[in-house]
Amino acid sequence: MVRPIRQSMNLFKRTALTRTLFFVSSDIALIVISILLAFLMRFDGQIPPHYYQFIIRMAALAIIFTIPIFYFQRLYSFSWSYVSANEAISLFKASLISFLFLSIAIYISNYFPKFQNFPRSTIFISYILIFTLCGALRFSKKIYLHIRGSSRLMEKERTLIVGAGDAGEQILRNMLSSAKNNYYPVGFVDDSNIKQGVKIHGLKVLGKISDLPRIIVNSEIRQLIIALPSASNKVIKQAVELGRSAGLKKIKIAPPMNEIIRGEVSLKNLKDVGVEDLLGRDPVGLDKKQIENFIKDNVVLITGAAGSIGSELTRQVAKFRPSKLVLLDQDETGIFAIAKEMQDKFPMLQMPSLIADIRDKEKMDAVFKEFHPQIVFHAAAYKHVPLMELQPDEAVKNNVFGTEILADISAEHGVEKFIFISTDKAVNPTSVMGATKRAGEMICQEHNQAGGAKFISVRFGNVLNSRGSVIPIFREQIRKGGPVEVTDPEMKRYFMLTSEACLLVMQAGAMGQGGEVFVLDMGKPVKILDLAREMIKLSGFEPDKDIAIVFVGIRPGEKLFEEILTAEEGTVVTENQKIFMAKLSQINVGEFAEKLEKLKESAVKNNKEEIIKNLKDIIPSFANQTYEK
Repeated sequence: MVRPIRQSMNLFKRTALTRTLFFVSSDIALIVISILLAFLMRFDGQIPPHYYQFIIRMAALAIIFTIPIFYFQRLYSFSWSYVSANEAISLFKASLISFLFLSIAIYISNYFPKFQNFPRSTIFISYILIFTLCGALRFSKKIYLHIRGSSRLMEKERTLIVGAGDAGEQILRNMLSSAKNNYYPVGFVDDSNIKQGVKIHGLKVLGKISDLPRIIVNSEIRQLIIALPSASNKVIKQAVELGRSAGLKKIKIAPPMNEIIRGEVSLKNLKDVGVEDLLGRDPVGLDKKQIENFIKDNVVLITGAAGSIGSELTRQVAKFRPSKLVLLDQDETGIFAIAKEMQDKFPMLQMPSLIADIRDKEKMDAVFKEFHPQIVFHAAAYKHVPLMELQPDEAVKNNVFGTEILADISAEHGVEKFIFISTDKAVNPTSVMGATKRAGEMICQEHNQAGGAKFISVRFGNVLNSRGSVIPIFREQIRKGGPVEVTDPEMKRYFMLTSEACLLVMQAGAMGQGGEVFVLDMGKPVKILDLAREMIKLSGFEPDKDIAIVFVGIRPGEKLFEEILTAEEGTVVTENQKIFMAKLSQINVGEFAEKLEKLKESAVKNNKEEIIKNLKDIIPSFANQTYEK
């Protein structure tokens, strides 16, 4: 390992040395040429012979003064392809300083006695020529690449950039500096009045977003790039719809700012517009300092770390520098994949990866004894509603008693905060899965009442692109040519980005004082039928023309509309406008323990009717139609 690094370092040093020697040699030659030209210009091409010695002496002094000054101005340590105005300014300063030194030296030198009989104008002319020729040398490669790139642009697709801010400027700069792309930038559109008509790297802001159809037709645009990483989805949706109405098929978008590394946007960041970009949700405001204080230097355990929520939690938690991040899941392949990804991104973070079942009490106890987690994010759960309807015993064993085992062990081992990932399906549940998640919330409430560790639940709806969710299913059905299967034309669901949900979970965990059930603001519910139509359009097809939509009926345990609160609960506002707190009644610990014991017995026996009855005893609002006749 050390040897290749040394070889790379030696190669880098040799390359840098070669570049420096090239520019030093070139500068020396250009200084001599500049002084010779200065005398030729001064004497109209006929230099008197007695001035030849002055030329030699002046050139020698100019080299002595100029080359060191160029070096200290870092004019020999820059990228030739990416030379900028900074190098031009440094060159101007260096040339001016060397000109002053040269003038003083000539004035006091015996070789040039007090400027007597010396053509002083040659010093000024030499200075102008040295600045011009040395500058031309440094900018020559960039000019060549720009000219070569401009000739190739005609072979590329005419592209319009939506957004003339920093992101749009960076994208344009990437297009102009990289030959290996398919974009021929034509201009910008931006809603800012100040930016109308302004030029950025030679390209004009041609109008506002509302002008897109006209600009696309008049300028023969073939691609649209939306560079608005901080904009609301409403603005993005408007740009996409106007682009589509003008007949564009190729529309790409820069990701949200919190997904862009170091705030830098490049062509590599661009992605095709996805349904998550069009759901009409505003950017989430977070108190990142509060989250950092919560996570930093603590040992964090994430259960279900290989799942959609658990893996994204892993990515987000790692950014806030825990002292150790313990990943736990029974999915061997999934835990291997997330562990490998995280090792590449965060090589310095201690990140033990464990294959374990949360129902294995002895193994869980050993994990807590070894790693002493201070914060637990409990995301492990069985979540697929139809499957859990068919196997309620497994739903109960994992979602209820797996949670109870973890809660018990967390309390015993002095965990500071235990955050339980719940769901909107826990509200007035009609499915076994929803009922088991509500029971999990109640277990957290019960443990919090006992004192010690702080137990917090966070409730939210569907996560976009999570495994087994509607979006990957629709995407696969569209890929096969349809039909796209929608359960009911009136079915609605709340949707959230995985990253957004996980950041809000962390915020809720940071602000929670124990016993709360936090409810995330899910925005407006989305009709599944509208979602299906939007995804078909994004794939370049027409709904019910190219791809059919069929209605297959509500599946077992599902309901048309998911609530986030029961009528009795209500909410309390919190310091974060996207997080609310459900008002819940106290748990009768003794009575609750008895009911859980009966539920456990029925689950062990796999008596489905008895399981449903016992779940209903725990959650009176549970109304299951699969087993209740």
